[in-house]
Amino acid sequence: MSTSSEPAIARERYVSLATFRRDGREVRTPVWVAAEGERLYVFSEGQAGKVKRIRATRRVRLAGCDVRGRVHGDWVSGSGRIVSEPDVTARGYGALRRKYGWQMRVGDWMSKLSGRYGRRALLEIELEPAEGDGAS
Repeated sequence: MSTSSEPAIARERYVSLATFRRDGREVRTPVWVAAEGERLYVFSEGQAGKVKRIRATRRVRLAGCDVRGRVHGDWVSGSGRIVSEPDVTARGYGALRRKYGWQMRVGDWMSKLSGRYGRRALLEIELEPAEGDGAS
């Protein structure tokens, strides 16, 4: 489901999420991503490196990729944060479930069964305006 406010990167099946270490080095991870309006949502295990890196520095980059992380699209920059508000969490997971359907539901079920569901972190990403789009 595509809306006019949905960023183009959100139409990708997988995106490479680049987060940054304290020393500035980039670490890329292929992830699922879904949009709710102009915000993007990604989930991860709460203690994963990408979550820790976003906690340290909000800077992120995203590009379309395949399941193995091979980038095939242009990079876009943004900032990420770890979601703590229940209403935003519900919106983000709702967007992911709408986009990934049965795969997301099976993943949720497996996470609940294994006890990992409650240790997840939801990341919200706000993209920087693209140059030349009229935003300043």
